[in-house]
Amino acid sequence: MEKKQFQAESKRLLEMMINSIYTQKEIFLRELISNSSDAIDKIYYRALTDDTLTFDPENYYIKLSVDKEKRQLTLTDTGIGMTREDLENNLGVIAKSGSLAFKKENEAKDGHDIIGQFGVGFYSAFMVADRVTVTSRALGEELAYRWESDGADGYTIEPAEKAEVGTQIVLSIKDNTEDDNYDEFLEEYRLRSIVKKYSDFIRYPIKMDNIVRVPKEDAEGEFDEQTKEEQVNSMVPIWRKNKSELTEEDYENFYAEKHYGFDKPLSHMHINADGAVVYRSILFIPETPPFDFYSREYEKGLELYANGVLIMNKCADLLPDYFSFVKGMVDSESLSLNISREMLQHDRQLKLIAKNIESKIKSQLKSLQKDDREKYDKFFEAFGRQLKYGVYSDYGTHKDALKDLLMFYSSTEKKLVTLDEYVSRMPEEQKYIYYAAGASHARIEKLPQTEMVADKGYEILYFTDDIDEFAVKVLVNYKEKEFRSVSAGDLGIEENEADKQNEAEAAEDKELFDYMTERLAGKVSNVRASKRLRSHPVCLSSDGEVSIEMEKILSMMPDNPNVKADKVLEVNVNHEVFASLKTSLEQDKAKLDLYTDLLYNQALLIEGLPIEDPVEFTNMMCKVMV
Repeated sequence: MEKKQFQAESKRLLEMMINSIYTQKEIFLRELISNSSDAIDKIYYRALTDDTLTFDPENYYIKLSVDKEKRQLTLTDTGIGMTREDLENNLGVIAKSGSLAFKKENEAKDGHDIIGQFGVGFYSAFMVADRVTVTSRALGEELAYRWESDGADGYTIEPAEKAEVGTQIVLSIKDNTEDDNYDEFLEEYRLRSIVKKYSDFIRYPIKMDNIVRVPKEDAEGEFDEQTKEEQVNSMVPIWRKNKSELTEEDYENFYAEKHYGFDKPLSHMHINADGAVVYRSILFIPETPPFDFYSREYEKGLELYANGVLIMNKCADLLPDYFSFVKGMVDSESLSLNISREMLQHDRQLKLIAKNIESKIKSQLKSLQKDDREKYDKFFEAFGRQLKYGVYSDYGTHKDALKDLLMFYSSTEKKLVTLDEYVSRMPEEQKYIYYAAGASHARIEKLPQTEMVADKGYEILYFTDDIDEFAVKVLVNYKEKEFRSVSAGDLGIEENEADKQNEAEAAEDKELFDYMTERLAGKVSNVRASKRLRSHPVCLSSDGEVSIEMEKILSMMPDNPNVKADKVLEVNVNHEVFASLKTSLEQDKAKLDLYTDLLYNQALLIEGLPIEDPVEFTNMMCKVMV
């Protein structure tokens, strides 16, 4: 029997396809099952126009069987089958697809569509098999044909016997090597798991023989082994069902079955989109973040299906980074796939879906915020930090889309509040949205810098995430109200009579402040009388865009940029300490140096900044005590 050569490029082309295009060997089963599904679809289409042909779904299926002794995996379908010419054209010419040609002639009807379009998927079988035998009998033909190949050297075609219409593919599985275990593709449990992973929602039954133990009737405690044919796939995906058919429990079970998380979903979205792009989707907002969510190891993405066939386990392009916590899947008939089914040919369709999904997620979060605040608070505690990163990243490109979703702890409400809620409560004379940054709420409440703002009765937002201050620097303002740190040089608060008097007295003490500024040269840019302090003797404030809290965060980065805040030491002229400073200026400059250094170190401690020389600081304390 003459061996024919493949009509595509060469042995090298086939080697490239089976070794490079597909990243996982298990993909071969998905490809072969999809081809079988296409073959059954073709009978369905034929029945639509051929009155002599009836399509009874019960007669159409795909079956897998294993012969471990012969190392053979067999896949059988009851589809339309192939003639000798089909075998020659579709399997003899690499990258020529019968499904693609059929699709061009028959537009999808009744929700059906042809999955395989490029014809290369069949050759993925050679990733796991050193010989592939295809026996097929076409609909309306009496004679069957056998196509056989051991790879790139070529193939043979000869007449064969086959009782039923359809196709049988026998894979002679390769022997194990040091690097690859091919035995797994002869294990029923492994094949079942691959079917469940990739082809669970193929619309025809995928059957496998299962050996079950049945008790013997005449022998107690003894069993017979019987072979029972079972369906592996579930066929009808939950996302193709009407929402009215599904319960909350159904969605929770789907969430668990797909291993989206060990928690229960906080909320779900069931989307049926018909428009510029057609897709179905079920999305979940988890209750708790995965353990690696805020690490580099975390992979975002949604499962991507084309007509029920899993194409990508995690399609990152479907989610923006700031919504990377969302879990779920997308199934679309609008997607055209390239030869590997793992890369999209028309990414425009994917971008349309991604844009639509982003809008749906934002709407869902806004609804939660408005209608179920307890759930939204829980969500924000888990994932709010990611939204803040979204505001800060990409030079603030997404800030307008996310600003209404942000929340911060309020000094007056003692809970998380939105920016809109804060602004709605602002007194008419209040110019800025005030915030204070620190390690915790308790720590911020004790900051001396908050005294003046709190005395005016103004609400303060507490920033305890390292990203908070960076995010609002990008936002700049909200509803035309600028953000202002309580540690900023100018708080924009009208001075009262006491403040004006203190300012006048401070002008008389210019010599003292100049002396202290010179003493702390290189540590602070200025020493001045404080307008914000009420009970505390001293604090640090900052001039410029970089705050002290931002300096602390930047200093902890691996590639420390050594960015410093422009620090100012503020002294409370109404505190008893100030009288000691004035006396020391007149009577004992050495003592003034000691007091200045002590006050500076106290201000550092209040801010949570490290003291430059702890030993020297303790020595100074001892001098004061003596």
